[in-house]
Amino acid sequence: MQDARDLNHFLDVRIPLVVIETFEEKKALDLLLKVAQKHGKDCHRWSLTDGLVQMSFGPQLVPQSTSLNEPEAALAHIRAQTTPGIYILCDLHPFLNDQPNVVRLVKDIALNHFAVPHTLVFLSYQLKLPPEIARYSISHSLSLPADERIMEIIREEARLWSERHGNTRVKTDNLTLKKLVSNLQGLSVSDVRRLVRSAIWNDGQITDSDLPMMNKAKFALLDMEGVMSFETQTETFAQVGGLHGLKRWLMARRSAFHGEDSKLDRPKGILLLGVQGGGKSLAAKAVAGLWGLPLLRLDIGALYNKYHGETERNLREALKLADAMSPCVLWLDEIEKGMSQGSSDNGTSQRVLGTFLTWMAERRSRVFIVATSNDISHLPPELIRKGRLDEIFFVDLPDKTSRQDIFSIHLGKRHCLPEQFDLLVLADAAEGFSGSEIEQAIVAALYRAAADDVSLNTDILLTEITSTSPLSVVMAENIARLRHWAQERTIPA
Repeated sequence: MQDARDLNHFLDVRIPLVVIETFEEKKALDLLLKVAQKHGKDCHRWSLTDGLVQMSFGPQLVPQSTSLNEPEAALAHIRAQTTPGIYILCDLHPFLNDQPNVVRLVKDIALNHFAVPHTLVFLSYQLKLPPEIARYSISHSLSLPADERIMEIIREEARLWSERHGNTRVKTDNLTLKKLVSNLQGLSVSDVRRLVRSAIWNDGQITDSDLPMMNKAKFALLDMEGVMSFETQTETFAQVGGLHGLKRWLMARRSAFHGEDSKLDRPKGILLLGVQGGGKSLAAKAVAGLWGLPLLRLDIGALYNKYHGETERNLREALKLADAMSPCVLWLDEIEKGMSQGSSDNGTSQRVLGTFLTWMAERRSRVFIVATSNDISHLPPELIRKGRLDEIFFVDLPDKTSRQDIFSIHLGKRHCLPEQFDLLVLADAAEGFSGSEIEQAIVAALYRAAADDVSLNTDILLTEITSTSPLSVVMAENIARLRHWAQERTIPA
């Protein structure tokens, strides 16, 4: 087991302070007790409730002194011991920032390590040592379960449910199980078990309908709300008018991304450039829907923090979350707002760009990037060159056929029968309209029909369309310039 080997190595090379960040305290305690036994050392645990106790295999803990609940007293006691031991400190993290006596005692124990080789193990869900003692420490993260262990947990929970329900078998299929194992990667054993149990015990089945719920629960466990959001509503390309070139491109690469064809390189990501309201955001959601993946949306604006270095740290934490949620689609909406060149922000944009490029170059996780932009001229070339992203697609205003599809989709969403409307006439009248402008024309026409107490019809829709000036008219020069730039530089979506 890799965790045991690493901890044995830390003791062999005599590192005085070890930091383990985990929610699985019991697993860490059991592991440390085995390591201590192998090295022939006593193992002690300190907590605010129990004080300092000696650990042994089994449920019993041997109290040393009820007066050692206070961290300063416990550390002073450890410092006075002449027999080397392993001391696991479970609740010390709140005292390391505002109690200099506690920090000084830890430092004394570390400095005396070669005379009396005590090992202090700081065990917490999150912990950062003060700089004056951090240099004597090493951090270790407990390994996460591999695919085989996740499948084993699923079988254990299925067997337990079956025994409780008259040996009735849990209903599932191999494809769903494969997706489930993939989606549960990046979680601890206890979290995997809890999510699997919640899915099975609900109805005795593991189906495709359970996967979105489990992905949402996984995202909540990883705790990155604010900077990153979990998009529960993905789309299918049946709900997207046009974009046939993008659909074909994605269909051709779906199996390679899922690892079903090992001869092909895994696709990395795409940039969607286009007119505002043209359907870039809808397309990003449809990528996740087509590939059956969770969709994460990175809020570029929420990354920025006035304190030096915090913005980059926020981005690193967000990308770490995306890796943990793998396989997934990472959507960066209006990417030019956070990584544009020439920004006068004291170099923050450049540092953010550097952090992002490093992650793109080094990542091994199955995270597919979908970046959207309204103005590619502000983006640095090192971000959009081939090799970083696979392709740049231009999402233009919909053509006549696509406009008919868009009318049909949005009328159907609002419980109107598309066949009762003259879609060809509506598509002709809406020339120059974006998808979102067509949708808003339908919304406005429904209000007008309700006010007149009549059913929505083609004439009412035509009235709303003719009274609207689309963006292609209001900002004709800008859109013409964007189209001209994209004509020979991008692929039509």
